[in-house]
Amino acid sequence: MFELENVLRPYAWGSKTAIAELLGREASGGPEAELWIGAHPDSPSQAVGSDGQSLALDALIAGDPAHFLGSASLGQFGPRLPFLTKILAAETPLSLQVHPSLEQAKEGFAAENRAGMAPDSPSRNYRDDNHKPEMIFALTPFEALCGFRPPAESSKVFAHIIGFLELAGLDVPAVLPAVVEDLSLPDESAALRAAFTRLISGGQEVSDAAEHVAAALRSGAPMTPHTAALSTLLSLNGYYPGDPGVLISLLLNVVSLAPGEAVYLPAGNVHAYLNGLGVEVMATSDNVLRGGLTPKHIDVPELLKTIEFRSLGVPKIQAEQSALGQELYRPPFREFQLQRIELSPGSEPVPLAQNGPAIVVVTLGAVVLDSPKGDLPLNRGASAFIPDSESPVMVHPAAGLTGRGIAFAVTTSLEA
Repeated sequence: MFELENVLRPYAWGSKTAIAELLGREASGGPEAELWIGAHPDSPSQAVGSDGQSLALDALIAGDPAHFLGSASLGQFGPRLPFLTKILAAETPLSLQVHPSLEQAKEGFAAENRAGMAPDSPSRNYRDDNHKPEMIFALTPFEALCGFRPPAESSKVFAHIIGFLELAGLDVPAVLPAVVEDLSLPDESAALRAAFTRLISGGQEVSDAAEHVAAALRSGAPMTPHTAALSTLLSLNGYYPGDPGVLISLLLNVVSLAPGEAVYLPAGNVHAYLNGLGVEVMATSDNVLRGGLTPKHIDVPELLKTIEFRSLGVPKIQAEQSALGQELYRPPFREFQLQRIELSPGSEPVPLAQNGPAIVVVTLGAVVLDSPKGDLPLNRGASAFIPDSESPVMVHPAAGLTGRGIAFAVTTSLEA
């Protein structure tokens, strides 16, 4: 087992305090958006051995993939750690975005390489050849946009906006009734595609409409019965005035997660994290196609090829209790599953769910990882990489633990 030293990403939308407070350390003073725990080549963790020597985790794994990953993971995903774990802290909204399927990622990455695009080009859509299904487990109240609502529901919101503008004697931007007409198309996919395309491609007309609607709401236009959607619109326009994502948000589910709730995000799902602290897990990839709420590159044609235009309910994940007493969160992806481990002084150890390699991070108290090859104590804020070859592992409460000990463990969802 290897204790890890991890990379903190200081994106501008990050909280200045949330990650530091969670992990019990001093804040850096700047935004702390994501703590990357894994072997992604852009920001690999450093694996610290028992001799105190460290090596980048991706390089460590590359030295003996079969030993560190196991045959099942190696055969399914190749010689890389298939998942990336993050602690994510959003103080302000992230970009509206979608992730490609595995086939789209392979094709897009190869095409951009053939075109000679630099790996760090701001115009790149594909940073690697992998897909990026993901999930978020809320540690605090967590707000997000996630997936399309049924067109009829979104149509009611746009009709409500038109109604209060007319009642107040204000101009009704032409794009608003046009979107209502788009959403009335009998085929759901066609309706969502038409409305989204109109808004993402509308330029100044859509920007002016977003500002116009936000101004009316600030002046007291009624939000009921669409308070969540219109409050979100008003908030987003405060951060990104006139951005197309402001009106696009009305096409999407507004999701409010309580601590302990989780959602998963498959390829093609349009989403944006808005606010909150959580444990995020994903396939090892950094492929993001943006659709608004950002000053960064937006490739509209590629974006439209990537989005799955269908409505869906909020894809929450319910905890499963295994026969061994493990609390597991299993999204429908092979690359990862999440285990939440809660211990108290004197409690029985919990078996670590491990299908191949595993990552463990402690968010409260202290625990001890006990494997046939030795023990590794982890205090709050510490994390570890466990090779496939080092199992089974039991998680014990640390000696002297006076309150709760909480840890999260990530492994593949492949059968052992």
